[in-house]
Amino acid sequence: MKYTADGRYVFQCVPSTNKIEIKKEIEKIFEVKVKSVRTLNVKPKATRRFTRTAVLRGHTARRKKAYITLMPGYNIELTGVDTRSE
Repeated sequence: MKYTADGRYVFQCVPSTNKIEIKKEIEKIFEVKVKSVRTLNVKPKATRRFTRTAVLRGHTARRKKAYITLMPGYNIELTGVDTRSE
């Protein structure tokens, strides 16, 4: 989870979840009211590793990010969490 300067929180989610499920879980876990949820599917990047015998090709894992905006007056405590923006 990351906190952006404009008051949004960024979570990494399971790619199969939808906005409604994400909103319900955030409200249940952190006991806050969610104003909006925006999602972003991050495509996997191609990778290559050169070994002595061959070139191994693959890709990174597929991910989904959720940008959460909370209702005014609510916030999520960021104790022990990386707060650098992307």
